[in-house]
Amino acid sequence: MEIRLHKNARTTPAVRRELQASTLPNKVLAAQYNLSVQTVRKWRRRTVVEDASHRPHRLSTTLSPEQEVLVVALRETLLLPLDDLLAVTREFIHPEASRSALDRCLRRHGVSNLKSLIPQEADTAKRPVKTFKDYAPGFVHVDVKYLPQMPDEDRRKYLFAAIDRATRWVYVEILDDKSAASASGFLERLIAKAPFALSKILTDNGKEFTDRFCATGERSPTGQHRFDQVCAQHVIEHRLTKPRTPQTNGMVERFNGRIAEVLATTRFDSSQSLEQTITRYVQVYN
Repeated sequence: MEIRLHKNARTTPAVRRELQASTLPNKVLAAQYNLSVQTVRKWRRRTVVEDASHRPHRLSTTLSPEQEVLVVALRETLLLPLDDLLAVTREFIHPEASRSALDRCLRRHGVSNLKSLIPQEADTAKRPVKTFKDYAPGFVHVDVKYLPQMPDEDRRKYLFAAIDRATRWVYVEILDDKSAASASGFLERLIAKAPFALSKILTDNGKEFTDRFCATGERSPTGQHRFDQVCAQHVIEHRLTKPRTPQTNGMVERFNGRIAEVLATTRFDSSQSLEQTITRYVQVYN
């Protein structure tokens, strides 16, 4: 059997056996083997010649800053109770995470109160207040954000993200631009891959999603925009957020915010590395 010695070990297993078998005083053995009396005494007290394990008796149960970003994102978007969140964290993020460490993490980031995380509809004056859990699957929030330019890219790309209100199912794509053609193509693929039928889409007022704003100011959407046409073809209601109120689309905004935090705390060597990280995050999220 191979015996691994500590990198600073002054003795070999053979010397240790000789020390244990000897009847000479410790000082004599120390001088004979050019060792300290303390080292001689240590090995004569032991019954084995292998180094003791230097592995910590207790594994770290705390989360790294990057892991905390993921945990907080899961808490805010999936609205998981502490014990459920602990199970997900141990399965996908940190196998040794403790319940107390997780609770401290949630408190530090201000997300320990689960009820306070449930947002309300933006137009509560017109509609009864509902939580996201009150909706059936199919009400999807869609948004787009810049991605940092990678060393092997000549320009930045865009992350299109969609998240369902009820199930928190997420679908993302990295595209070269955020044109109406890219947005409508993303929607077509989203419709094809979603595990449920889409009934409503909520977006902001960006030109990739709507023609609500034109040179003369705000107007009602004409229905001729490519994104609107895809919605109409699939009998999907396209809702728009109020101008200058991104919190109306808060669910996907928060998801993109957590993606931004992951990107800010991770160094990427290539676009492939970036895409793999985002894909892994979505897998954990889903």
